[in-house]
Amino acid sequence: MSQIREIRLAPSGAHKIEWVKRNMPLLRSLEREFSAAKPFEGIKIALSVHLEAKTAYLCRVLAAGGAQMYVTGSNPLSTQDDVAAALAQDGLEVFAWHGCTEDEYREHLSHVLQHHCNIIIDDGGDLVHLLHTDYQDQLPYVIGGCEETTTGILRLRAMDRRKELKFPMVLVNDADCKHLFDNRYGTGQSVWDGINRTTNLIVAGKIVVVAGYGWCGKGVSMRAKGLGARVIVTEVDPIKAIEAIMDGFDVMPMNEAAPLGDLFITVTGCEKVIGAEAFRRMKNGAILCNAGHFDVEIDMKALNAMAEEKAEQRANIMGYRIGKDRWVYVLGEGRLVNLACGDGHPAEIMDMSFAIQALSARYLVEHGGELTEKLISVPEEVDRDVAMRCVHFLGKEIDRLTPEQKRYLYGE
Repeated sequence: MSQIREIRLAPSGAHKIEWVKRNMPLLRSLEREFSAAKPFEGIKIALSVHLEAKTAYLCRVLAAGGAQMYVTGSNPLSTQDDVAAALAQDGLEVFAWHGCTEDEYREHLSHVLQHHCNIIIDDGGDLVHLLHTDYQDQLPYVIGGCEETTTGILRLRAMDRRKELKFPMVLVNDADCKHLFDNRYGTGQSVWDGINRTTNLIVAGKIVVVAGYGWCGKGVSMRAKGLGARVIVTEVDPIKAIEAIMDGFDVMPMNEAAPLGDLFITVTGCEKVIGAEAFRRMKNGAILCNAGHFDVEIDMKALNAMAEEKAEQRANIMGYRIGKDRWVYVLGEGRLVNLACGDGHPAEIMDMSFAIQALSARYLVEHGGELTEKLISVPEEVDRDVAMRCVHFLGKEIDRLTPEQKRYLYGE
């Protein structure tokens, strides 16, 4: 039985889901196909993804394909209670509410793992980790899973190196139709949506420090530049640092950037990226936020220990006074700013990512018994299928190789 905040919120959540559905043509096409073919008939799916309208529509699409869904969020502040209520009213099993404690969050994860689920759809790796530690009795029922994020894939690779991973996981984030668009354009836009809506401050003329220049960092930096900011990138990878320089950004260590920045955004997947020394060097009024999956990139423990005063300045903005009269501000408790302070990625972007998720889950059902490796790339045919569908729905056409061209390129 679902555990949600308030079922009476369902009409509001249903309206949100209908809006994103209108703007997610890839998932609409899959919903039609799945409804007819029922590829998930008899399959139980445990899903832990940021529980907002776009995720809810993915859940509906999988359910239309015959899946029995057990759904929770992947972040205590990203669940939207009206959306959770709408899914529960649809008959899906939902265990999530906004602002849950760490213990409640773990309890919600535990609930979805108690039903002999066959497919795991994870965002960040918490579900898979808990399954391997506290619910090992459920492992024999699992065909495989799909991981949405860079952070989650890092955790999976670590498990695989230790020979701990017990079932195949499709690395959804590594698909071209995921990281090239979701991480770059989706994160690039949604991070600034969350910052701008929360702070109501201008970006033009400010110095923005972006920690990490992976695909997400590239998108955040590109959008900052477009909004008129001067951008400093901090990196540990020399190749990415050179790329940032050639893209027109300055590069320096975090502690050197600390006294210069007006706004800091972490996008690394690592912990303590902004720490005590950086806090000590920051100018009065510096704003900090995180766009990585977990709330560890800004060292909140160190900041709380240093602060002589702490006071909420505005919804989702907490101020910390360091010294006599210097304040720094943290958005969304240092959690994912695009979801803690906004609605996440645009619908059209998540349409591509969730189409990859849905097709990867179907691939596991059809081929799970044949897979010998534990870390599975998204099949090229799935990636290209999503890309071609997207080109079609954008109203465009592309060239195709002639037989002669194929022979020239591939010897066919």
